[in-house]
Amino acid sequence: MTTYANSVNARPDYEATTRHPIFNDDHEQLRKTIRAFAEKELAPHADEWEETTFPSSVFKRMGELGFLGLDKPEEYGGQGGDYASELVLAEEIVHSNSGGLAMAVAVHVDIAMPPIIAFGSEEQKQQWIVPAIAGEKILCLGITEPEAGSDVSQIKTRAVKDGDDYVINGSKMYITNGHRADAIVLVTKTDPDAGYGGFTMFLVPMDTPGVIREKKLKKLGMHASDTALLVFQDVRVPASAVIGEVGKGFYQIMWQLQGERLIAAAGCVSQAQKVFDDTLRYAKERSTFGKVLGTHQVIRHKFAEMAVQIELARQQVYSCAARVQNGDYPVREISIAKLNAARMVVAIADECIQIHGGAGYMTEYGIERVWRDMRLNRIGGGTDEILLDVVGRSYGL
Repeated sequence: MTTYANSVNARPDYEATTRHPIFNDDHEQLRKTIRAFAEKELAPHADEWEETTFPSSVFKRMGELGFLGLDKPEEYGGQGGDYASELVLAEEIVHSNSGGLAMAVAVHVDIAMPPIIAFGSEEQKQQWIVPAIAGEKILCLGITEPEAGSDVSQIKTRAVKDGDDYVINGSKMYITNGHRADAIVLVTKTDPDAGYGGFTMFLVPMDTPGVIREKKLKKLGMHASDTALLVFQDVRVPASAVIGEVGKGFYQIMWQLQGERLIAAAGCVSQAQKVFDDTLRYAKERSTFGKVLGTHQVIRHKFAEMAVQIELARQQVYSCAARVQNGDYPVREISIAKLNAARMVVAIADECIQIHGGAGYMTEYGIERVWRDMRLNRIGGGTDEILLDVVGRSYGL
């Protein structure tokens, strides 16, 4: 009561921020550390990596700094932290100014590692998770195929039992880290007649005979990441390569997707905030018609609208993250958060291009890159249309 009374006559502090309850002082220190790393060691090379893709040594460096195992078990070299620490990584890595690098790291840490840790054998964890957390081995995930994207049930990559082994044939498309990865978490069909019970996940070393990295795919954005078309021709793996149980692959990947979607949503919010901040600085420096650009009412209102959308999306993400951290599994809410954040960041980037005018269309400001990179979020990890269907079905429709 006293604090409120004292504040009545105080000048409003528009710069004041309140830390969300899921974060503590350790998270804030981690945030500063990761941002400093991103700005000093990664961002200076972002333009170069748009042309060449970033070097795999970045994984090694992040492993040395402990950034690849923030919420991973200590027995495998992780930091043993909570889910909020992983959220901090997703938020701060955007300061590398490279959407492709941020995505590649997310695939390694938040998409490929979790199913191995959750369902894999101790042997698989020792062989792959330990070096993956150290940045010595790189992982990727193989779901999408030339004829199977959102409709996972149409996967045609087959794994056929042959004695004590399985023989895998098929192909995978749009695989992030596909050219640099040491192993792939591969979703296959082991029983075409078993419906959702006919899928199995395998952990396949990429140097296994028959694994072919066909070509590096060219993309609208995310240029710094390597995206591959992979072919599997009579790839023979032992039964020990199965992740978890035969026939449980569909359910494992549906579980994995929730984590992927929430991390993607967090990255979208953080990227939207960054491009907002960059554009705000520009609007305070640029003059038009004898006035600072940002003081024109139309521009001021654009920033106000963007701020509203970013903050709403941020609170959605943090609400879901708090539930996940408490052991909940809020599929509907995660789907809503990812859908909204992905749409939001694309709209924010587009508006920031508009505020920059012709300069926003040029590569030197980096604004157009944000739009190109972030546009993928409305497709990858669950398209807008699929997420709308997930939400609709959650209401019994």
